[in-house]
Amino acid sequence: MARRGGNWWKSGDPWIWLTAGAVTLCILAVAGLLLLISVRGLAHFWPDHVYAFRYAEQDGTIVTVLASVRETEAVTSARLREAGLTFDSDLEQVDRYLVKVGNRDRLGSDFRFLLEPRIIGRSLPPDVVVIERTEWGDQIGYLRVVKEGGANVAEGRAAWPELVQRSERVAELRARIRELERGTVGSINYAMEDLRLERRRLELDGALTEARVAELERERSELDAQYSGLQEELARLYTQIQRDSYVMEIQDGSTVELPLATVVRAYRPNLMGPLDKLGFWFAKLWEFVSDDPREANTEGGVFPAIFGTVVMVLLMSAFVTPFGVIAAVYLREYAKQGPLTRTIRIAVNNLAGVPSIVYGVFGLGFFVYFLGGNIDALFYPEAAPAPVFGTPGLLWSSLTLALLTLPVVIVATEEGLARIPRSILEGSYALGATRAETLWRTVLPMASPAMMTGLILAVARAAGEVAPLMLVGVVKLAPSLPIDGNPPFLHLDRKFMHLGFHIYDVGFQSPNVEAARPLVYATALLLVLIIIALNLAAVHIRNRLREKYRALES
Repeated sequence: MARRGGNWWKSGDPWIWLTAGAVTLCILAVAGLLLLISVRGLAHFWPDHVYAFRYAEQDGTIVTVLASVRETEAVTSARLREAGLTFDSDLEQVDRYLVKVGNRDRLGSDFRFLLEPRIIGRSLPPDVVVIERTEWGDQIGYLRVVKEGGANVAEGRAAWPELVQRSERVAELRARIRELERGTVGSINYAMEDLRLERRRLELDGALTEARVAELERERSELDAQYSGLQEELARLYTQIQRDSYVMEIQDGSTVELPLATVVRAYRPNLMGPLDKLGFWFAKLWEFVSDDPREANTEGGVFPAIFGTVVMVLLMSAFVTPFGVIAAVYLREYAKQGPLTRTIRIAVNNLAGVPSIVYGVFGLGFFVYFLGGNIDALFYPEAAPAPVFGTPGLLWSSLTLALLTLPVVIVATEEGLARIPRSILEGSYALGATRAETLWRTVLPMASPAMMTGLILAVARAAGEVAPLMLVGVVKLAPSLPIDGNPPFLHLDRKFMHLGFHIYDVGFQSPNVEAARPLVYATALLLVLIIIALNLAAVHIRNRLREKYRALES
């Protein structure tokens, strides 16, 4: 038995099982993490019931609290009494509820804690209304009146359908205003800035003639006329959107009148059935991935961050792939193998372990200040003192991450080149192909799966990096996307939003921590899904290339 056991250990089977067990634990850990993120993030979009709690405050007064329950935790009675909270209960542990009361503009905070022993009663009032607003978070209360131009148009039960109808009108007006401000007005402002820079450029070159000045003034007059017309239309739309208002009674019994222009969405959660809630959940989820953020990034969507992340990763891939492949081909096929080449390979491998923030500092100093500053001095003197490329932006972020992931692509490509059988190269030479033709038509196609492997690893690392981007281009809120309808359409000099930085900003810089916490989970899940989607696309391309050239390898 001892000999048999010794042979079993020497056979290597235990290490195979240990490796399989370790891989299984890793997979379970990753799956558990994704499940936690999904549950915490996606549950945020589900409409919770709003309870009317009869609650005894610390001073003994009985109040009504309209709120939805967000979290429940068990807290020891001793801990609460140490904090100065007293209640009539002999239990060692009591339940404490974190509830969302909304009405931050009147109550000072969106959330508060309720202790179970102090809750006298609770109910689900059917007519309670939750209104999502463009500012100050949610408003929770009872809808009393809908007004038009200061005059009552609906009261009581008739107020709700009137509010819904007028909210749709406000949403259409808001969309029209946004289209004009970001589309037409933005294009006119962009054209005016181009005219200003063109005039300054002609002044610096000494070519500003009277005829050219007249032409520039004519073009500017046309743009001014268009701008004035749009401003009049915007003023008319803003007047229309401010026409309606509504009156709400909140939990303390006071009434609040607000313009309907502040309403993003209104719903009555206690009257919603399962299908209604599911439809609401999908609508909120779509808003999250397609809309702009608001309320210091704690409300609204993350579309600019999604867009910026994807564009940056694609640009990084376009930069890192050719440079990585060229470096690997030179080291493998052209460089003389010796101490210098071995030293270069060691340096490349060590670069993969350099902290990412170091790359950010290098990118800020070399790309932004040195390259960008010289580009501005040579090609954009008319923009001085405002920098064009001499400031952090999309281009420098992509190049910095390309430099960060370059060692991964070099190593993976060189390993792929090393696996190509020598007989294939010799057969190509025997058929009369030159070294360049053999490299271009035989070696690189066969090594393409390894190149894609390096690109997959590069994308996986670059998409989640945050530290270097904080120095070379990412911002909390970008006023415009890096791609629009204005030439040159792709604006590499613009700053952009990124999902990784958005997670950091919402999680650690938000003034409303409780409201921001679910969005951290939702944004993290979205970032993981985008990385998975990009990797799956690259894996699909790699597998097709591998199947295409498998016959040559055999």
